[in-house]
Amino acid sequence: MTISRTSNQTVTFRHPFQLSGFKDLFPAGKYVVDTTEELIESVSITAYRRVSTELHLRTKINGMMSERILSVTPTDLDAALAKDAAFLGAPSTPTDVLNP
Repeated sequence: MTISRTSNQTVTFRHPFQLSGFKDLFPAGKYVVDTTEELIESVSITAYRRVSTELHLRTKINGMMSERILSVTPTDLDAALAKDAAFLGAPSTPTDVLNP
């Protein structure tokens, strides 16, 4: 039996952004990120290894709620967040993304 744990956090993009591996331009806003880790069993230490990172994209289209869950790498997510933080343009308003 594999023991795992999932943690979540909310990340905020102040500008539209792209993620490696996706053609979409995602809107600015708050996103929930789930990270799942599996226990690495050892006699001397307890450690976990990351097995998945998922970004939840919640949008409202024509009054209907829609959610996509994107599998992303932590490196790609960190790169997109760093690029967003360094962006010097005018901040956009998150109109299509629903806060969690």
